Amino acid sequence: SFQAVFQQLFQFCTQDLSSIYFDIRKDCLYCDSYINHTRRAARTVLDKIFYRLSSWLAPVLVFTTEEVWLERFKDFNSSIHLQDIPANSEEWYNPELGMKWENIFQVRRVVTGAIEIERQNKVIGSSLESAPEVYISNANLYEVIKSVNFAEICITSDLVLKKQKTQRISFSLPDVKDVEVIFKAAGGCKCERCWKYVENLNSGICIRCESVLSS
Repeated sequence: SFQAVFQQLFQFCTQDLSSIYFDIRKDCLYCDSYINHTRRAARTVLDKIFYRLSSWLAPVLVFTTEEVWLERFKDFNSSIHLQDIPANSEEWYNPELGMKWENIFQVRRVVTGAIEIERQNKVIGSSLESAPEVYISNANLYEVIKSVNFAEICITSDLVLKKQKTQRISFSLPDVKDVEVIFKAAGGCKCERCWKYVENLNSGICIRCESVLSS
């Protein structure tokens, strides 16, 4: 079953972690205060991921996982190959929450698709240079997207969410119904610390970054 196991892990690392979770959360980890609740929660998730990835990959990447383990626990007489695979809590299995995030990521695909066109056309270089308008005509889906910080999830400096169809030329995907996106460039200036575009800067940094640096 080597190939089946490897493909599952590879997909988890490259898609779920690298392309989605790490990409979204790096702003919080790099820029928010060390006491920020979201940042602390993200560090807890990273700790859980570390133990699981290390033990899952240990039979496949024997020496590499040992190096990784000893890099973190260099003061302990330990080995990844003496660790059991951590058990997952039954509370982690939540189909309803999983469906919610599946819908969020489907809408995110439309936003990132619209942004990618502008990036290929050299209009922007980074998604943080955008502040798109997202039109959602499905009321239930609109409420799902409204319940999260969708600009953060789409890695944009700002985002306008509207519960309606648009009469203007927009970007959409055939497999994601009731969602249209109109690209807008972000206004303001680029913060030198978090790289987001905001209206007001103080000595080159935004209010959030100024608050973190002064705390």
